[in-house]
Amino acid sequence: MYPTSDRFPGRLAESHQVVWQIQLFRTDGSIETVEHTGGSVSVDRSRPVRRSCTVTSADVSLIPKTPTEQLAAYGARIRIARGVEYGDGSTELVPLGVFRLDAVSGDPVLGPVTLTGSGLEAVVADDKFTAPYRASGTVVGAVTALIRRSIPAAEVVSTIADSAIGPRTWDVEGDPWTAAQEVAAAAGAEVYANADGVFTISTLPDLLTTAPSWTVAAGEGGVYLSGVRGMSGAGVYNGVLARGENAETGVAPVSYLATDNDPGSPTYWLGLFGHRPTFYSSPTLTTTGMCQAAAELLLRSAKAPNSVGDFSSLPNPALDCGDVLRVVHPDGSAELHQVASFTVPLDVGGDFPIATISAKEDS
Repeated sequence: MYPTSDRFPGRLAESHQVVWQIQLFRTDGSIETVEHTGGSVSVDRSRPVRRSCTVTSADVSLIPKTPTEQLAAYGARIRIARGVEYGDGSTELVPLGVFRLDAVSGDPVLGPVTLTGSGLEAVVADDKFTAPYRASGTVVGAVTALIRRSIPAAEVVSTIADSAIGPRTWDVEGDPWTAAQEVAAAAGAEVYANADGVFTISTLPDLLTTAPSWTVAAGEGGVYLSGVRGMSGAGVYNGVLARGENAETGVAPVSYLATDNDPGSPTYWLGLFGHRPTFYSSPTLTTTGMCQAAAELLLRSAKAPNSVGDFSSLPNPALDCGDVLRVVHPDGSAELHQVASFTVPLDVGGDFPIATISAKEDS
C-alpha cells in the first residue's frame, strides 16, 4: 500500500471530491497538464510490464502534427495521480504510475484523443541485446545493471537479502527485462516498476504473517460493493524444483526440491492434493544452497492461489499488488486476501474491480 496520511483511507468511504493530476513530460523538457475526460490505470502482477494506462482527452493539440511535435512525443512520459479533497481546501494525491507514452490517436479536429502508455519495464524490454550480454556478481547488482543499461538514471531499490549468482550470458536479440526477472527469481524475488516509477526488487509478502493494509467491509461506512468467492487448482503448485547448470563455470549440475510440508495446508505435499511440482532453472544457481533458497521462496507464491476472490469496492489509488486486505462480506464473515490485479478508473463513479491470488479465513 502506498504510504498515505491516516485520514486518507477513511475519506475514501465518505462522499468526497476526487482530484487528479495527469502530466505529460515531453522530451523537449516541457511539462503539460492534461485535462482528461476518462481512462484507467491497470495494475497486474502476472504481466511482465505491471502497469499500463489509457487517458482520454478533448484536447486535440495533444496529437503531434509536425516533425518537431513528433520528436517531443517519442520517448515522452506520463505521470498519473489520483486523490481526494478533504473539504477544508486541502487535497492528497497518490501516484498511480509513470508510463512511457506509446501512442496518441484521435480525430484531429473533433477529438477525443486517446493516450496509451506502458510502465517503465517496457523501456528495458524493448532495448534488446545487440551483442552477447554477461551478468555476474549478485542478484541486486546484476538486476540494477540490466535496468540502468537502458535507463541510466533509473532508481532501483531492494528489500531482499542480496545473494551471489553464477555468471549468465544472454544471446543477441535477448530480452533484458526477461533477463532481469530471471536473475531476481534466483533469489525468489520479483522486480517491477512501482507507482513512483522506481524499480523495486522484493519478495511477495506472506499472507499468514503480513498485517492487512486496508479493510474492504460491507455495510454503513464501508467500501465493499460486491464480491465473488471461489477456489481453483489451476496454476497451483505444492513443490518447486530449482536447478542450476552453468557451462561457463564448469560446476556440476545442482538442484533442490522444496515442497509444502505443512500438514494443515490444503496443498500439503503428502496430502490428497497430490504432487504438483513446478520447475525453475537458471545458470545463475551454482550451489545446492542457492537452489534451496530460490525454491523455498518461489514456493510461497506457487502455492498461494488455492483460494481466489474478485471484489469491487470504492476506488483506492494507494493499493498495490501483494497487499493483504481484510474483506468483510455482507453476512459478516471475514477473510484475508492478497491483491493480484486491479484497475483504477480515471473518472468519477467508475468500478474498481480487485482480483486476489490467495485467501484465508479471518476472525
